[in-house]
Amino acid sequence: MAGHSKWANIKHRKARADAQKGKQFTKLSRNIIVAARNGVPDPEANFQLRQAIEKAKSMGLPNDNIEKAIAKGCGNLEGEQDSLESMRYEGYGPGGVAVLIEAVTDNRNRTAADLRAAFSKNGGNLGETGCVSWMFDQKGVVSIEGEIQDEEALLEASLEGGAESYEIFSDADNPGAEVYTEVENLESLNQALRDRGYNVTGAEPRWIANHTVEVNEPDQARLTLKLMDALDELDDVQNVTANFEIPNDILVAAG
Repeated sequence: MAGHSKWANIKHRKARADAQKGKQFTKLSRNIIVAARNGVPDPEANFQLRQAIEKAKSMGLPNDNIEKAIAKGCGNLEGEQDSLESMRYEGYGPGGVAVLIEAVTDNRNRTAADLRAAFSKNGGNLGETGCVSWMFDQKGVVSIEGEIQDEEALLEASLEGGAESYEIFSDADNPGAEVYTEVENLESLNQALRDRGYNVTGAEPRWIANHTVEVNEPDQARLTLKLMDALDELDDVQNVTANFEIPNDILVAAG
């Protein structure tokens, strides 16, 4: 879990830095379209949509884009058809690292071809459905930003919200924590932590590796991170999850 969480934090910060790119806006809009299509168009009554909108706003997506995405997801946008579908792909990175990709696409063949090319150029290969998913469990994750002054208080609030575990990040530049629960309990945990005054910046289902592979060679670490970046840059890819963990000294050497 630790290795996955570290990568998730790196990716989250990268996404904030790249938020003005049209590619990132496209991904945020697609996330809203799918959320609106999967429930009612009212964010107050659709937790998935509410979280998608909050994430989009935090990354600077204009309100007009958000409203258009909601309308498209509900089929209310004249002249535009929603042909998007959510897909999951699986593969192996350098050294047998397991990689799970969540995508939203209007063309399965194009997405598969793009993923296959990204894997092959970076020491990996796209696999069949089910080849690595058994190495992951889906959990609800609530992200908190800011230094955790009182761990006992966080523990109490997490237990009150039905959490299973949490992880505190000691990064001086980006302090915070992630709290984990069953997906069905995500909305309750999110509200419980907000009620306790925590700066909650996101709540989402996420695939968590049930065991990690330690990468101990700088070359493999460099190639693994390059693969993750290549996958994350693809227009259709929403989330990339992997089961690697890179020790700090190897990470420095790889840089």
